[in-house]
Order: sequence, then C-alpha cells, then structure tokens
Amino acid sequence: MTRAETNSAIVSFDGVGMTYRGSLPALDGITCSVGEGEFVSLVGPSGCGKSTLLRIVAGLVEPTSGRVAVAGDAPRLARRRVRLSFVFQDATLLPWRNAERNVALPLELAHVAGPVRGEKSRAALQMVGLADFARRRPRELSGGMRMRVSLARALVTEPQLILLDEPFGALDDMTRQTLNEELLGLWQRRSWTALFVTHNIAEAAFLSTRIIVLSPRPGRIVADVPVPFAAPRQAELRSEPDFARFVGHVGRLLREGRA
Repeated sequence: MTRAETNSAIVSFDGVGMTYRGSLPALDGITCSVGEGEFVSLVGPSGCGKSTLLRIVAGLVEPTSGRVAVAGDAPRLARRRVRLSFVFQDATLLPWRNAERNVALPLELAHVAGPVRGEKSRAALQMVGLADFARRRPRELSGGMRMRVSLARALVTEPQLILLDEPFGALDDMTRQTLNEELLGLWQRRSWTALFVTHNIAEAAFLSTRIIVLSPRPGRIVADVPVPFAAPRQAELRSEPDFARFVGHVGRLLREGRA
C-alpha cells in the first residue's frame, strides 16, 4: 500500500514539543509528515504523547514548541476548509439518541437540513453494516456495534482526515480484528487520510502504510517504518510468516526505543 507516498503532505510536524504545565515534557522534537491518502499508525509506550499528537492536529491543544500544519495552515485555521473527524477509544454516543441520530450529530452542528441529515446518516450506517440498527439506542448495542456507530458518525461528513485514538482498544480480539478489516476496506474505498493511535503492533501492521514508533516520555520518533504489504489485504495476512517477521521487527524497534 504505497499509493500516497508521492502525495503532498496533509499533516506536517516540524520540531513539535509539548510540555504540560507542572509536568514532564510529553513530546520532544517530533518532525514528520503524513501524505494525502496514507494510513499512518503511531505506536509507543503509554504516556509517550501519541494521543497528544492527535489532539494537536485536531486543534484541541497547542504545542509548546515547533509547528504543526494541516493542509498548510495552523490546525484551528485548517478546520475551516479541511473536513476532519476524531474517533475516540470510547464510542462517546449520546444515550438518549438512537444510532441514526447519533450519527447525524455532526450534520446538525453544521446546520444541514433534516432530510439530508437522515439520508446521509442512514448511508453511513449502511457503510458500517448497521442499516438494520438505525433505531436502536446505545444501550441496545454491543461494544463493537457502538464503535461502528462512532465510526459512522466520523464518516458521515465525508472527511479528508480521520484521527483515531485507540478506537478498538477496549474490544475483544475477534471483534477488534473484524473491525480492523472493515476499517481497512472503508479506507481503501474512500481514500481519506488516517492517523491512528494503537498499542497493538499487529493491528498497526495490518492497517497501515507506515508505522511511526515513539520512545517513552518525552515522545521522540524512534523509527518511521514503511509497511511492505500490498493492497488489498486479507485476514489471512495475519497468519503469514512475513507478517510475523515484520511485527517482530517493529516490536524490536519499540523495545530498543525504551532502552
């Protein structure tokens, strides 16, 4: 999967550092870029600043040093012209709304007309395999279904850039693998750019075009590794020796970064 290697950067980090008030630095000297259409995963130990990087890209926090650009602008300015969605580890659904109305929320906030909201929300639920559950409330859905609703809500605005912060971390392994396959299929069909945080190296290897390995706090880039497996990727890839060797290689880089 190298379709985006020559594309222009949609996200760039130049010497980015982050120190929270009264605490140790979270990030130090992060310099890299994410090309349009890439799927880039961030892996590293807990507390190394992976989620902070996503929050900086989203314009939720400002770095204390360096510069971040989204499509050439500061993140908060870029939000005016770059469609961006954020998927969190928790589905963060409103319990009093059914699945369709949860998915419609970003469209409501953008003042999209009601009939269009309904059409787009139902199409997004269809995309993630939940067309028959549009009227169900979160408490009536399994954990995997709730994450599908969260993903549909992220996709309903037809984003150019999706930030995913360990969205499958709380799920059982079988559900997680199924959602990995579905997410990869959506990315291949829709061509958005993804920046994905995970602790799971095999998950990163299965999904990504590149894996960025971070050191312990303060997070520094230990390695920026292209993923060698071509598209389309099938579930059987996980059982192939080359996949196991690659996962082991990234694991070694992560362990060396901790030393």
